[in-house]
Amino acid sequence: MELKYFRLIKTIAEEGSIANSSERLFLTQSALSHQLRELEERLGFKVFHRTRNKWELTQEGKELYRLANKLFNTIDEGFNTIKHIKEGSKGAIKLSAECQSFFHTIPGFIQKMGILYPEIDIELSLGATYQTISQVLSNEIDIAIVTNKPEEEELTSIEVFEDEIFAIMHKESKLNEHEYLEASHFANIHLLINSFPLEGVSVYDHFLRPHKINPIKISAIPFTEITISMIKANMGIMCAPKWQLKPFTLSEDIVFKRISKHGVKRKHYLVLKKENRNKKYIHDFISNFEENFMEL
Repeated sequence: MELKYFRLIKTIAEEGSIANSSERLFLTQSALSHQLRELEERLGFKVFHRTRNKWELTQEGKELYRLANKLFNTIDEGFNTIKHIKEGSKGAIKLSAECQSFFHTIPGFIQKMGILYPEIDIELSLGATYQTISQVLSNEIDIAIVTNKPEEEELTSIEVFEDEIFAIMHKESKLNEHEYLEASHFANIHLLINSFPLEGVSVYDHFLRPHKINPIKISAIPFTEITISMIKANMGIMCAPKWQLKPFTLSEDIVFKRISKHGVKRKHYLVLKKENRNKKYIHDFISNFEENFMEL
């Protein structure tokens, strides 16, 4: 039974006649009479007892009126729920990452989110990347992208993906003759990093420090384009995942070398306060982030 028939029964019962219902339903009396006649023919019983001045529901009509009220109340409740969900989808997110390599890919993700979720305002913080956890705790940022899972009880961590770090070098580098690099190979190299402190550099955290190795020379260069130019001139090596360099055109002289026999892999986490985890707009951000960066 179509919704329009329930609306017809409810309106006539409440207005008392077809004449009074016409304006409320934006239909002519003739059209309403035709609808009611068609309904009663389909049902096989009268919905209203009709007199000149009064329309009364039949026994069956009363049951349909009760059902109509229940139906429209359910619809109203559903739309109110949707409204509350929609309101919960609005919010602002301050985002940062401890690894500066993300700053090449996040703007594209933010643009995509702006199209899909215009009610979510995402601001990218380019501040002290090595202090992202303390910034989350102090509410300076809402979500941090990190490679080390924090232990603070008030924080929650969502693992989003895993990548592998490679040594990126000129093909004429002496290190290129090895199948893969051992920790000792890094002792006499010029290591190019994005920024200090060294403790925030993934290859150092995950590989060199456990082996107590420090490169003979380390230079912090915040611009990847310059780092790539230096590698092209065989003036040093950098360590990064392959996806980090996707936005750049690389010379055929630049090669990727695996670090250790089984590779240096790291996990990436979204870290935020537990109290914010179930907010609708936060949930929408996280689910889309996982989907987007799973493809790297």
